[in-house]
Amino acid sequence: MITTKNKQITSILIDGPAGKLQIALEEAIGQSRDALGIICHPHPLFGGNMENKVVTTLAKTLQHLGLLTIRFNFRGVGKSAGQYANAEGELDDLLSVMNWIRKQQGYQDIWLAGFSFGSYIAAKAATQDPVVKKLITVAPPVQHFPMQEIAPITCPWVLVQGDLDDVVPPSEVYAWAEARDPKPLILRFPQAGHFFHGQLIELRERLSKVL
Repeated sequence: MITTKNKQITSILIDGPAGKLQIALEEAIGQSRDALGIICHPHPLFGGNMENKVVTTLAKTLQHLGLLTIRFNFRGVGKSAGQYANAEGELDDLLSVMNWIRKQQGYQDIWLAGFSFGSYIAAKAATQDPVVKKLITVAPPVQHFPMQEIAPITCPWVLVQGDLDDVVPPSEVYAWAEARDPKPLILRFPQAGHFFHGQLIELRERLSKVL
């Protein structure tokens, strides 16, 4: 069983495919359940890291639902070794974190979440491992990565999108989601831009209700 000290361990290094990966574990808030959440951050080449506000909001949301959470830095970010690897290496990073946590006693079910680039990585991983029981994708980058090629996502899936997003075209996200089989549950935020400035509390509240 994983335990944490003082509610959070902010700098654990585990073995990854390109060297050490930096992860942060945070305890469940309230009654815990037999599941763990892993959150993936935005694009490493554009300042994305595990301290991103949307990422930490997703983590807090899952913690209040009783999950211990893991945020981690992809290769080349923070204290994680390596360099950006065109999403393929970053998928390997996530799968490595999942394999690491699978070896820890007591956490068999994993919920995956990701923001922007991280949602592409999380979605791909959700199709490759049956241990994933829920998926949350926030502002998936359908215009920038081949998300149309992702296999059917069969676990319960929530897609979150801001209608004022100026990085990911909302119309393309909605068209992509509607074409999926099975389709995700879509949460639209009419007043939210890409980074959900001023909308983070609402993001947490609405996600908590549907999860």
